[in-house]
Amino acid sequence: MGALESLISWISPETACRREAWRQEYEEMKSYDAGGFGRRNARWGVYNQSAEMTDRYDRDTIRARARDLERNSDMAASIIRAYKRNVVGRGFGLQARTNDENFNNSVEKLWKAWCKAKNCDVTGQQSFNQMMRMSAVRKMVDGGILFKKCYTEGGLVPFKLQAIEVDELDISITTPMKKGNKVVGGVEYNEYNKPEGFWITQYSIDGFVIPEAQYVPAKDMIYYFDKKRPSQIREISDLASTIPRIRDTNEFITAVSVKERIAACLAVFVKKVAPPGGGYGRGAVESIGSSKTYSGKMLTPGMITELNAGDEIQVVDPKGSSDDATAHLKMQLRLMGAGQGLSYEAVSRDMSETNYSSARQASIEDELTFVEEIELLQENVMSEIYETFVISVFLSGLISIRDFWSNKQEYLYHEWVASPKKWIDPLKEANANRIALETGQKTFKQIAAEGGRDWKEQIDDMAEVFQYARDMGVQLGGELFEPKKDKK
Repeated sequence: MGALESLISWISPETACRREAWRQEYEEMKSYDAGGFGRRNARWGVYNQSAEMTDRYDRDTIRARARDLERNSDMAASIIRAYKRNVVGRGFGLQARTNDENFNNSVEKLWKAWCKAKNCDVTGQQSFNQMMRMSAVRKMVDGGILFKKCYTEGGLVPFKLQAIEVDELDISITTPMKKGNKVVGGVEYNEYNKPEGFWITQYSIDGFVIPEAQYVPAKDMIYYFDKKRPSQIREISDLASTIPRIRDTNEFITAVSVKERIAACLAVFVKKVAPPGGGYGRGAVESIGSSKTYSGKMLTPGMITELNAGDEIQVVDPKGSSDDATAHLKMQLRLMGAGQGLSYEAVSRDMSETNYSSARQASIEDELTFVEEIELLQENVMSEIYETFVISVFLSGLISIRDFWSNKQEYLYHEWVASPKKWIDPLKEANANRIALETGQKTFKQIAAEGGRDWKEQIDDMAEVFQYARDMGVQLGGELFEPKKDKK
């Protein structure tokens, strides 16, 4: 009964009942069950707000709980690691795609050198691939991460990265640097809600907060998070929808574990019965003969003992529930994986119920989930870093280009090649690639990219190997040639 009907019931219970009956009848006439407020949805209170209003009050709590599960839950760790090993894995190879091959080769060599920890990280502790793996994890757990472009001395070029946690955005700042802007959640936005600067909390080396926040222009900051709504301006943990289920399942596992530990212990209770001619309590008559106490006694193999007259033994043997728990945990892991767009096998690493076809289909579906994360990471983080790197290389004089500024976009053009993944059945995959190549469904360039190789480098390697085999008188197919004779 609604609040108004409850109030009317004090004056006229009959009128209140009629109103409630008409209200329920009206709810049954609605077109959408999901929009009704009948008995099934009576306690489902919802409201519409902007993404920032929805996320603001729960963001920090969700992040803290996600971090707690990251530290203490093996199920949460399995989801996080599945993303880390599939989104970044062994890293990405760079292919400069300009029309100048000399420039391509030079910048690719410089990039490999810059990706070392001493050249790309201001702390000198992480290589570029390691920073990208950390980014994938922090986006999953914290909702995002920031990278500050630092133009410092030392290293290959005067450009390095500083990783900053989203916690360091100073939410206490309300006064914008530029008139007309607004500061929300430590980020300064213009009239179109485009970030123009970031207010970063400063810490001492031992972790204490320094009162003055630092303002960093948006051009010097990379903010990596997933925007799910047009009104969203800050991050939210990707684990938000899965946290309650992981927490409940952890509690279930703990309860089952304790129950199984109790079941593994054989417990014995001695039930005392009043002996003949006596009893317990005030006025009881003690029986003749010696009596025993069982305090501190234990069961040991092969023991022989006797009980007092009238005593009985009762054995506590609680039934275990491991079989039911296994089915329950599998269902929960499937739901956790589905909530994150992953298959049960990717989350649990349990392949006992799969065959080639089911494993291949699950792998394809998982790949569709990971490709979205890879695209976001490459476009929003990696490409921005690479373009800043190329500009720094040019300004530092490591590469001399006369028309760089007039054709900057040409010199910044590049592609990323993902590291190769192991095949489920190498023979079937190889035959599929051969048929696709012969029928024109794929090019050699596409197949090489799927294997994590630069197709030009692969052809150069093949030519080098074949030439060496000919010079040594060996054909890779197994046939022998006459060894090449030196001319005198």
